[in-house]
Order: sequence, then C-alpha cells, then structure tokens
Amino acid sequence: MDSDLRRAVVMTLGELGRSDDWRDRADAGHSLAGFAEMPEAVEPLLGLVLDGRDTFVTRRTAEGLLRRKDRAGLTIVASALAVANDNHADYIHTAIFDVFSIFSEDLDEALRLCEEMSGDTDDRVARGARRLYESLTEIDPVLRPA
Repeated sequence: MDSDLRRAVVMTLGELGRSDDWRDRADAGHSLAGFAEMPEAVEPLLGLVLDGRDTFVTRRTAEGLLRRKDRAGLTIVASALAVANDNHADYIHTAIFDVFSIFSEDLDEALRLCEEMSGDTDDRVARGARRLYESLTEIDPVLRPA
C-alpha cells in the first residue's frame, strides 16, 4: 500500500469536496468514504455529511460511510448525527435505512458496534452512537438467516 499516494487522493478528494457544484461534493463524499480510516479524511467527511448547501451531499456521503459497515464509517456518521440539525438528520436516517434494511447480519453488527461506541471517550461520538443505535433499532430487515 502506498500511503503517500493514498494521502494525495484524500487531499484531492477533500479539495473536490469544497467545490461550488453539489455533484462534485457528492462524488467527493462518496469516494472519500473509502478512505474513512485515514485521519486526514475524517474532517472533510464530517463536513460533507453536514453539507450546508445540499442535502443530497449529506445522503450520498453518509451512505458511502455506512456501506463500509465498519467502525470507521459508523464513527464519522455518529459524530455528524450528534450535531446534525433535523433536516440533515432526516437524510442521514434515510441512508441508515437504505443500507441496513436488507440483511439482518449487517444490522446486528452495526448495533453491536454502536453499543461499543456509545461508551467512547469522545462525547460527540458517544452521543451520536446512541442516536444511531436508536435509528437502527427501528429497522426490520428483509432477509434473515434460515
């Protein structure tokens, strides 16, 4: 893995995420989600989940982060959810439902991770994880193991 090249990609996507065009920001958020484990990606991703100009950017970025189905993606979404206004929260909740309404195993793992994160030392992450957990408990997934 070429960490210098990965950092360069994160920096480039971060710049794209500051574009005036909502399509550029949405593409940047979705693509940047693939690098959510990198510290350099966290702030730009938080900014895109809480995009002040277009909620499509919010939804697309949140969906990309949630589709990772890992702690890195869930942590960023939880952090954003902790401070999101009602409008942004609605779009984040839509992304949560879209990602976790199919497979019960994915939902169960997300619930487990949120329980762990609710004890995080970062109050913002802990608050957001509790809010995320509440949203996840409202989902009745379509597919369950036989």
